Amino acid sequence: MYELAYSRPASLADALALLAEDEGAQAISGGQTLMPVLRARLAMPSRLVDLLKLPELAGIRAVDGGIEIGAATTHADVAASGEVRAVLPALADLAGGIGDPAIRHRGTIGGSIANNDPAACYPSALLALGASITTSQRILAAEDFFTGMFSTALEPGEIVTAVRFPACQRARYIKFRNPASRFALVGAFAAQLPSGTRIAITGGGHGVFRWREAEAHLDSGGTIDAITEDMLDLAHFTGDLHGSAEYRHHIAAVIVRRALTALA
Repeated sequence: MYELAYSRPASLADALALLAEDEGAQAISGGQTLMPVLRARLAMPSRLVDLLKLPELAGIRAVDGGIEIGAATTHADVAASGEVRAVLPALADLAGGIGDPAIRHRGTIGGSIANNDPAACYPSALLALGASITTSQRILAAEDFFTGMFSTALEPGEIVTAVRFPACQRARYIKFRNPASRFALVGAFAAQLPSGTRIAITGGGHGVFRWREAEAHLDSGGTIDAITEDMLDLAHFTGDLHGSAEYRHHIAAVIVRRALTALA
């Protein structure tokens, strides 16, 4: 580590002011990604602005038939929420499978999506369900929020404040996990919405994406068994010491079929 300032503002307005006045400042919530990065000196902000206790970022609320989750809500709280389980049980199940208990009790939904790790679980749920992200400046559709590996549409000093999901009883997330980190080697979130089938894949390497060819196949009357990796562009996947691009490509098709079969 190295010397840096730390601030715990009392309000969202105070947090935004601190970020605006110091170009080197960085927001922190649960810190499950940022703290290891700081220890490795891969990032060196001049100040950490702690968002975890901001009242404007707290709470889980039923809204317009769906659910709104404050950005500072931990994975454990999402997993245990009766409100989430009532309208979107697949999201509660996803949250309950993130990392280990220590990570689930510190990591937050806002921090996860703002970081947009290419192997994170939440982005697949947001993209498959057509969620919207409320920030300190605007409301963004998930389709417009995630822009690439560790990249989002957030501007400097802009903070995620809440995420809103539609109700969906027919959704399922399946993750083929790294046994050590519990990150998704590949994860697939499948949902049946009034507009049709939506499938989002995470863990491929370049960032979360929708498998539109499989969606169109199912919505036109195609069968689940006919969904194979031949319909999925290999360019979405990269390889590393945990698995080749071809391996992830194959696994993606397998777990998508499993998720869809569970819905059926």
